Amino acid sequence: MTDEALEKENAAIAKAYKKLLKVSYQALTDDDKKLIRSAFDVAVDAHKDQRRKSGEAYIFHPIAVATIVASEIGLDATCIAAALLHDVVEDNPNYTLDDIERLFGNTIMKIVDGLTKIASLNKDMDVSAQAENFRKMLLTLNDDVRVIIIKIADRLHNMQTMDSMHPDKQVKIASETLYIYAPLAHRIGLYNIKTELEDLGLKYTEPDVYNDILNKIQESKEEQDAYIKDFSKVIVDSLNNEGLNYEIKGRPKSIYSIRRKMVKQGVSFDEVYDKFAVRIIYKSDFANEKFLAWKIYSIVTDHFIPNPIRLRDWISSPKSTGYEALHITVMGPKGRWVEVQIRSERMNEIAEKGYAAHYKYKQGNQEDALDTWIDKLQEALESNEMNAVDFVEQFKLNLYSKEIFVFSPKGDLKSLPKGATPLDFAFSVHTEVGMKTRGAKVNGKLVPLSHELQSGDQVEILTAENAKPNVNWLDYATTARARSKIKSSLKDEKKLVAEDGKELLRRKLKQLKINLDEKSVNDMVVYFKLKTSLDLFYRVGVGTIDNAMLKEFANSRSNAFMSYIKSKIRKPTVAQDIDKDEITAKYDLLVFGKEEEKLDYKLSACCNPIPGDDVFGFLTINEGIKVHKKNCPNAVSLQSNYAYRIMKAKWIDSSQQEFSAQITLSGIDNLGLVNNITKVISSNMHVNMKSISFQTDDGIFSGKINVIVKNNTMLKKLMDNLKKINGIDKVTRV
Repeated sequence: MTDEALEKENAAIAKAYKKLLKVSYQALTDDDKKLIRSAFDVAVDAHKDQRRKSGEAYIFHPIAVATIVASEIGLDATCIAAALLHDVVEDNPNYTLDDIERLFGNTIMKIVDGLTKIASLNKDMDVSAQAENFRKMLLTLNDDVRVIIIKIADRLHNMQTMDSMHPDKQVKIASETLYIYAPLAHRIGLYNIKTELEDLGLKYTEPDVYNDILNKIQESKEEQDAYIKDFSKVIVDSLNNEGLNYEIKGRPKSIYSIRRKMVKQGVSFDEVYDKFAVRIIYKSDFANEKFLAWKIYSIVTDHFIPNPIRLRDWISSPKSTGYEALHITVMGPKGRWVEVQIRSERMNEIAEKGYAAHYKYKQGNQEDALDTWIDKLQEALESNEMNAVDFVEQFKLNLYSKEIFVFSPKGDLKSLPKGATPLDFAFSVHTEVGMKTRGAKVNGKLVPLSHELQSGDQVEILTAENAKPNVNWLDYATTARARSKIKSSLKDEKKLVAEDGKELLRRKLKQLKINLDEKSVNDMVVYFKLKTSLDLFYRVGVGTIDNAMLKEFANSRSNAFMSYIKSKIRKPTVAQDIDKDEITAKYDLLVFGKEEEKLDYKLSACCNPIPGDDVFGFLTINEGIKVHKKNCPNAVSLQSNYAYRIMKAKWIDSSQQEFSAQITLSGIDNLGLVNNITKVISSNMHVNMKSISFQTDDGIFSGKINVIVKNNTMLKKLMDNLKKINGIDKVTRV
């Protein structure tokens, strides 16, 4: 580089730095300026030999990121300094985190450390690895939410300066931005940045579409300005008469949201009617904000007819992102619907600056919506129940899900995602309430736990000391918090069963002259083709591994020669400890054919097979493989007419899934019989009664019971116990 060019570049760097100080949203003290200056000096030194793809000096990037952090997001000097330093440790081996801590203190070091960790994650990778990285990135929220915010600013500047990159790289980065960073910016309340990220994402993923809409917006700009003028003219006098201090602005909808509307509604650009919104921003002190918002609403609707179903009151109930405003859609001049957004200056700042403005305006010590969200997010992150891709999808659902507002019996307002159920409400009140839920009332009426709540519902949770989560709850709960708590409770339940199973196994083995020790446990894990000792104890506890099977194991063990051969063929794996491993669900499978393949199947409704039953697979024309019991009423006809479509099938093992079975009973009616029957069912562990019906006819009693069981062993045990009841003559399975 020539001296002249170098001088020019240095002048440009100095100018960019001065602009950074000038545009800061927060007032900077002399100490702040000193801190920012020393961070700038370190960044200049660390990046002095680096250039970006476009050829410009690398230092322009950290300055640009710091400028976004200072002006558009509005964070303080600590964050501005951290933004200037965000690539220093990663890009220059001469600077370590210890150096950063020594020079700038612990807080800035932690933020830089978080950013360095994220940077080291983003290598080329498939979606699931990318999703896993996203989860790790969110974990940095644990340390400091500012890490994520600076990362969003970093991503925004990268998106703004991506022109010189290779096309596939552009598409990859743009897709990742739409998948991860735009939703995050939305959730932290950075709406302007979210909009820009989405538009830039579209620019590189669908350039033709982006440019086409951009040109059309530019062509219609004059017409739009004229329309906003006409609209304002109508209401200005009324607003002035009330002595309000306000301004009216037109805000065009983003290219991305226009594109989304076009796709969703299947319409052309011209048919998207609300391509812009009118924003009325008024000055007010905190006490009068709400009153003035409704006053302006009243004036606007005096002049223009509102669409009643398009009223959004986020002043009385702010969004969980902290967003507050009153949105109305009115029939404007020339018969066009117009969205009018009414906000105070404070609300407008929160909408534009998000997180930073929250803290500027935070009233006293009250719990903030964003803090609550971060707490909830932490909970979701700490439970590693689902795989990474599911986690991201669930997280995005929770991000974008429309909110509903429901009331507790005392009238407290709770915000939940759309589609939430009473179970989600129970867990949002408190984990203990969720765990002890027995039922729920909505607006005074009993409802199932799967009932979908609507805004305005009043929800009362009925609890019981002995109530506890069951597997079906996972079908009813929608929020990440409720689901993770239910899953961990079910795991604890299984561990208790396994503890009982261990004792039961010790007793049974004693009768077979075998000691329960590490070797015998390992041998059984291998023999029963399981994975861990916990699997073994659990299956003994629920009766999947019964006496007969243990006898077979003992016989195989006494044949020392066979044992020796087996150990050579199959190296025994050391069974892991009961506390370390969870129960695996890999053995709850039906396998088909000689090769014992795992295939998709449906259980046939005509005979309701359950694990442990002798079964076969039947290849249907439309519904794939249907599984029937060998003694199914239709078995003979299927096997004789369609022998070529019959497949061998058998259960490997099952203890995780639950199946329904129907039992019929008959006998002589006597006092207390029904009571005895229900007692037997409830005392049979791991059996749930779904429905029960009895009738008596001239002293003869008959009944039907539908139960939920895990396998055949349990059902047999239940039926044997029912047969012992005085007065019962026959117990059969339908």
